[in-house]
Amino acid sequence: MSQLLTATCAVPAAGAILTAALPAGTTDARRRTTKSIALGVSALTLGLAAAVAAEFEPGGARFQLTESHSWIRSFGITFSLGVDGIGVVLVLLTAVLVPFVMLASWHDADPPASGQRGPEPGPDGTFENRRRTQGFFALILAVEAMVIVSFLATDVFLFYVFFEAMLIPMYFLIGGFGDRIGGAEAARQRSYAAVKFLLYNLLGGLVMLAAVIGLYVLAQNQGVGTFDLQSLTTAVADGKLTLDPTAERALFLGFFFAFAVKAPLWPLHTWLPNAMGESTPGTAVLITAVVDKVGTFAMLRFCLGLFPAASKFFAPAILVLAVVGIIYGALLAVGQKDIKRLVAYASVSHFGFIIMGIFAMTSQGQSGATLYMVNHGISTALLMLIAGFLISRRGSRLIADYGGVQKVAPVLAGTFLIGGLATLSLPGLGPFVSEFLVLVGTFTRYPALGIIATLGIVLAALYVLVLYQRTMTGPVRPAVRAMPDLRARELLVVAPLVALTVVLGVYPKPLTDLVNPAVAATLSQVHRTDPAPAHPVAITAGGEQK
Repeated sequence: MSQLLTATCAVPAAGAILTAALPAGTTDARRRTTKSIALGVSALTLGLAAAVAAEFEPGGARFQLTESHSWIRSFGITFSLGVDGIGVVLVLLTAVLVPFVMLASWHDADPPASGQRGPEPGPDGTFENRRRTQGFFALILAVEAMVIVSFLATDVFLFYVFFEAMLIPMYFLIGGFGDRIGGAEAARQRSYAAVKFLLYNLLGGLVMLAAVIGLYVLAQNQGVGTFDLQSLTTAVADGKLTLDPTAERALFLGFFFAFAVKAPLWPLHTWLPNAMGESTPGTAVLITAVVDKVGTFAMLRFCLGLFPAASKFFAPAILVLAVVGIIYGALLAVGQKDIKRLVAYASVSHFGFIIMGIFAMTSQGQSGATLYMVNHGISTALLMLIAGFLISRRGSRLIADYGGVQKVAPVLAGTFLIGGLATLSLPGLGPFVSEFLVLVGTFTRYPALGIIATLGIVLAALYVLVLYQRTMTGPVRPAVRAMPDLRARELLVVAPLVALTVVLGVYPKPLTDLVNPAVAATLSQVHRTDPAPAHPVAITAGGEQK
């Protein structure tokens, strides 16, 4: 039995423990050592994720590299891991982004330099009591480990444990290591955002726990007493596990509610703007580009696989919520005065597209939704991290405090533009491919919703271009006149993300080859096929179209 998946999860977990155990970073040398070790661990994790992708065979079994270790035998709970095409690309996304998050956040847990805005020192006058460097980077590695386990778990209870556990390090990253701009009031806002994030997601998790227990009890009554996902889905498909329609719908809603909170789907999204706005840029990327993807991934793997009839029953209502989220998020992004909150509301809109693609239940829609998870993660990371570099130079998140940046920092402005154009899904960049597939897949089954959703594209162009115009063009404001351009470390963060955005926009085939077999398996579980064309083309015996 291969242990590659276990190693991919264990390395960042062990790295988190090691990093947390390092001596307090009271000197620059100690802090550099801590950061270098954490970065090295994230690079090793990326290598293991690449090995998983290399070992995965798109035409093979759905779940590959499987491992199973007994955990709680009396309840049939195991530490079972396996990866399908959707899991592969999301594990790769996580492993790729974390090193860049660390590099971008290199100084986010350092003591503020003389004259720099930052938190007040602790009671004994030392900064490290409040923001220890090793704690910050250990929490990032802990989040990475828990997210990877969630993408690989093939035991429902194991998935639930890590789905909830990742809230703990994220809570401390938001509340304890939040945005360094502002004083006591900003600290209160960080605390509020962290508590709101935790309460919303804990509520969703508690509802899901009740559904998990209910599923186990019903399955046990029919002789399928296990939490193993493959056994449960096979039993559902073979008719060995039959659920009353009312019970199936109730269980579906229990799972879906938790995933919709984390995704986040309108109207359960309200924690996201607070959390992203009050976090460091790196933490904001972890929230929306990594952690939130667990919610949409779980909709595909658990909601559709375990409850196919209920998924089809609720699909129209969920699609309406997704379309409302697309328009609502984009409209609020247009009116934002805060750069980070604008990106947060744009993400609400983008998650609407992802969920719409999932529940359109077409091959184009679900393939597009999975690609959207990847492309949104990369493009949002690019835009948010560059915005973070911009904000750290000016000391303000307000759009009105900028102007003329392209004249003093042209590389920063240029990369900011690329990130913005990717966000609005410009052809030739990664998000365009996924958004196009989602819209085509939705239109074939729900044409009215597909048409309405296209308004989100128009609004995206509006909020992105207005943001760029107000911050980067026009007269140079006095406060930005001495603003430096991107430094070497920042270019090392930005350049690969720009390259990935362009490559995936021009040549997405490697990802689609991985994703399409898993999408086909998911559609077969819900007994859905792509709609036939309304006007099929007739072919003559000679192969010519009539």
